[in-house]
Amino acid sequence: MQSQFKALTTFKVQSQDFDNFQVKYEMLASPAFIDFRKVHIKQKISEIDTLSSELQIKIDVSNKEVEQLTNNADSFDYSVAVGCGVFCGLIDSFVIGDFDFKKAKDKSNEQVNNFIMKFAKLNGFDGERLDKAIEFLEKKFPVAQDNIWKTAGISVGTKNHHLADFAHHPTLLGLVAAILVQFFRMGIFVNRKGEWHFEGISTKPEDVIKIWLPVVISGLLLWLCNIAESKFSDKIDEKIPKPIQEIIKALAAAPALIPILKVSANWAGHLVSDMGGSKNTAGGGMGIAGLFLSLLHEISSLPILNKTPLPQIVNDLYTKEKFDMRAELAVLNELGRQAVPVLIGEILVRGFFFVRRLVNEYNEHGNFESINWNSVIPLKNKTIARMMTIESGTFTAIDLADATIRSTMKNGFPNNPLFWKDFVLRVNYVGIGRFSVAVATDIGMGIKRQKKIDERLKLKSECLMLQNAKIFYLQEDMWIEAESTEQAMKDLFETVEKSETYFIESAKDIFESLKRIDIKKAKNKNPDLIAEMKDILEWG
Repeated sequence: MQSQFKALTTFKVQSQDFDNFQVKYEMLASPAFIDFRKVHIKQKISEIDTLSSELQIKIDVSNKEVEQLTNNADSFDYSVAVGCGVFCGLIDSFVIGDFDFKKAKDKSNEQVNNFIMKFAKLNGFDGERLDKAIEFLEKKFPVAQDNIWKTAGISVGTKNHHLADFAHHPTLLGLVAAILVQFFRMGIFVNRKGEWHFEGISTKPEDVIKIWLPVVISGLLLWLCNIAESKFSDKIDEKIPKPIQEIIKALAAAPALIPILKVSANWAGHLVSDMGGSKNTAGGGMGIAGLFLSLLHEISSLPILNKTPLPQIVNDLYTKEKFDMRAELAVLNELGRQAVPVLIGEILVRGFFFVRRLVNEYNEHGNFESINWNSVIPLKNKTIARMMTIESGTFTAIDLADATIRSTMKNGFPNNPLFWKDFVLRVNYVGIGRFSVAVATDIGMGIKRQKKIDERLKLKSECLMLQNAKIFYLQEDMWIEAESTEQAMKDLFETVEKSETYFIESAKDIFESLKRIDIKKAKNKNPDLIAEMKDILEWG
């Protein structure tokens, strides 16, 4: 810090030749020094301001998040949500009706049969009979492990071999099993007891060579690529661009990838041939297990779980209840029908929310440019989540009440077993699922909101602490300034006293020197001397 102090003093010369000439001068005391305490304080205050700005940005973001997680619905919003739930509940009761599995199964059988026929014709089949199309596909897409279970004695039979054989599953694990069967010539089975069996497939040596030759070729080519890359690592990027290097590696891997792609295509084609039963039971019989049951069987085969009754339950569901892919498709068809009133409720509630908020925003701002679209779009905010909870809850309540009333009217009180049979068929499971999701979303947003409020409170506390620290630094700076000012005033007074003494003594010396000067002689020799001296003293 530098402090400069100025004192104004007047020097007077009284003489008949100088006409009471006066000279004003300034005494400047400039003790230049740096107070490192003040430098430190300024640095700290700058750091505090930076941190405060960063915290304020976080607080602003947190405010927006808390606002989105805050329920701002009013009684009108709730009334509309309830009304939409009632309306959709009536649609479900009088239009959708019972869960008709038999009708849905007939429809799914037709869908599967039509798909098999179309797929067969795309692959060269020119007939019109389903059994012939299945026979055609079985011959075009054969699998090596298809019949090895017959003589293996592994508790796998005609009814459950599609479920027991992992390579007949329409899952990722099913595809992996099909690839393993092709390259390692071994079928993978899990029977109804949860027991694993790996059955070898009789294969000629020349067939093994034919299967593995592309893999060996790819391995050698990739090995040569790696050797060249290691040997010429310093220059290879200059000689061959990176994209070309990747293409070369892809070409080297192609001989092994092509058989894998062929296995995948053959696996998918064989699954299609088994969807609608065998050629002897075309359109009936046991098709392949669906995605849900296949995954359930794979889970039941895991250690510990395969020691429980779960594998037998899954097996019975497939063999006794005939719950194959066509049955799963039938369930999906019925759930799709039940989803109609649920989707209508979604559209009505979210549409109302959007229109009402858009009108409110426009009335508030008077133009579309200033609209806060985050508060208009009916997604990811607590208000629409609460409205959907009320709508789906109302819908589910009406649905359950309708199922209870209709089942009671038909079968009497709940002590009759038929009551529960009809009750289950009347329930809209999509609606129950949507209500569960809505409740979970609503509760989750509430928990998240409280966490965000706690985070915001923590940020505000940190910001307040920083401001308190800044106040302390400013107070310290003020006391240092006061201390410096007091010392500076003392220095000023001492400087003024010394300056006055110096100028008084200097003035006396000047007067003595002037007395010794013969003015008349000087004026005679230089008439303009007095005027020039006056100008110099006056104007500098």
